Amino acid sequence: MTATTETPYVLITGIGGLIGTRVAQALYPAYQIIGIDRKEEDNLPHPHTPYEYLPVDLTDDANTGDVLRQIRERVQGRLASVIHLAAYYDFKGEPSPLYESLTVEGTRRLLRELAKFERVEQFVFSSSLLVMKPNNAPGPIDESSPVEAKWDYPASKIRAEEVIRNEHGGIPAVSLRISGVYDERGHSLPIGQQIGRIYEKQLEGYFFPGDSDRGQAVVHLDDLADLFRKLVDRRNELSGYEVFLVSEPDVVSYAELQDQLGELIHGDEWPTIRIPKVVAKVGAYVKNKLASEDDPQFIKPWMIDLADDHYQPDITKARTKLSWEPKHRLRDTLPAIVESLKRDSVTFYKDNYLPVTDEVKQKAARR
Repeated sequence: MTATTETPYVLITGIGGLIGTRVAQALYPAYQIIGIDRKEEDNLPHPHTPYEYLPVDLTDDANTGDVLRQIRERVQGRLASVIHLAAYYDFKGEPSPLYESLTVEGTRRLLRELAKFERVEQFVFSSSLLVMKPNNAPGPIDESSPVEAKWDYPASKIRAEEVIRNEHGGIPAVSLRISGVYDERGHSLPIGQQIGRIYEKQLEGYFFPGDSDRGQAVVHLDDLADLFRKLVDRRNELSGYEVFLVSEPDVVSYAELQDQLGELIHGDEWPTIRIPKVVAKVGAYVKNKLASEDDPQFIKPWMIDLADDHYQPDITKARTKLSWEPKHRLRDTLPAIVESLKRDSVTFYKDNYLPVTDEVKQKAARR
């Protein structure tokens, strides 16, 4: 199928990211894709992709208005869907003005410019499952469960969701509360960090400052892209403002993850030893103080308090309203992830933002 002038347009913000790239692939050629992202070259789509691209600064009123005007003229004022992925995040836990200027106010700027279009059939926002209050008590969480932000990233997503509820106007809007994303090459900071600690047999890889039966929800990148495609295809079946939880239905516990990774990487059982949180905090504080810029520490003291948080999502709404069912499971994909590590550990480390130490280089040279 070749895109024609009759093919509906979809606008994707943050198209240069991991999710944006994969979602564009899932939508094309049934939809013509226009992507906007920051100006850095790393965010530009590959030159051979059949997508239109415009650099944008969503923190700037004038630039956002100018870029959206160009898009409005290009699509004759009509968009089938807007998939809004652009946002700020990091795992440092430090305040940043970009949480407000990009994630929150950038969403507001985008919606106000979209209100000038003749017709926008759908607005989809990529929120996070981390906005939900953990279900440390028995029973799953669903879309009606309470929200609770424990650090700046989920707090910014909650505020952006509020902006959308208040300002989407006549545009049907959807917030996807997405769990941790991964694929066969890892591409998940928490999972990648855990693999690195076990691969290098770091001391931290043996200890856990919480209940190791707890776990974090995840979703495979391909399943997430499939959900976006279903949302766009069914845009005329949704109205008002909708929220969906996006996750695999079962959660792999920290202990199970440790055991399976240890066996896959080293061929042996991997012990997980629970330690008091105060000890873990002291250790994390010291290691962060001693860390260099070339070898920063992922685990921050504030993360220790979140070790017991458990997210067991109920995805019934996505199943019934969108006919979406995740085809992948993390426990089944771990062998492929570890194989990617063993095949080319240096590339794996770079893909997962892990510091490539001399030890990793030496191990790679011996293979």
